[in-house]
Amino acid sequence: MGLLVELQKRIPDGWFLRRLLPAVLFVVVATVGGGQLGQRHWDDLGLARERIAGALRWSGGMSGDGVASLVLVAVAAVGAAFAVPFAGGAIGALASGAWPWWLMPLGRRLTAWRVRRWAPPEEIGRQSVRERAAGRQLRADRLDARRARTGPAEPGSPTWSGDRFRTTEAHVRGETGTEVASEWTGLLLVLADAPRAALSEARDAYDAACEALAWSIAFTVLGAWWWPAALLGVVVGLASWRSLRGAVGALCRTTEAVFAMRHTGPPSPPPQP
Repeated sequence: MGLLVELQKRIPDGWFLRRLLPAVLFVVVATVGGGQLGQRHWDDLGLARERIAGALRWSGGMSGDGVASLVLVAVAAVGAAFAVPFAGGAIGALASGAWPWWLMPLGRRLTAWRVRRWAPPEEIGRQSVRERAAGRQLRADRLDARRARTGPAEPGSPTWSGDRFRTTEAHVRGETGTEVASEWTGLLLVLADAPRAALSEARDAYDAACEALAWSIAFTVLGAWWWPAALLGVVVGLASWRSLRGAVGALCRTTEAVFAMRHTGPPSPPPQP
């Protein structure tokens, strides 16, 4: 316990809470659930307690096998914690619509499918009004939710977030004449503390949501050996997807505000009475 407290003092909270602790949980679930219980004994809590107690029971001090097991678990957890940012970066690239060339055929199919399903928000709103007038409240609520998610222009990316990022880039280009991609790094170097912190926080929330999606995929795959892990993965995935949408919206709004402020200058202070 003292070692964990000391590590938490020395490791940044974001890395400790967002990466190391989920990695430890994943390794424990994989070891106990997938490696010990399996599908046949998935709910055998007595067997799980027995295996965990056996792994932690070292008579006469820490044995060589105990040290080796602890080292293996620690290496696996730290390795997973270092690997998840790369997986999250890949998910973030896919979510932003920056797909690699070998996935572009699938991306074009997804874009075409989204175009076929797309309808102008105004038309969806009129459908909602008609459904509500006909007494179909649930159908109207679903249409309202769909209208809130639908962009004003026809989809041009395989993902909703990709369309949202491109809309933001177009707004910034139209209002300031600058390109977000080319000015991003330089902007962070010259911004004041408050806008730079807001922009970094919005980007960090986007990265955190992508990493949470990576964890959800890992737990879902682990369900092939212990099915409750798949249930956990699905729950985490749904929550992460919702967080990703919120993070995309916040990042786009913050980016537009920061670029507009950089172009026009900070607002003038209110006059003194």
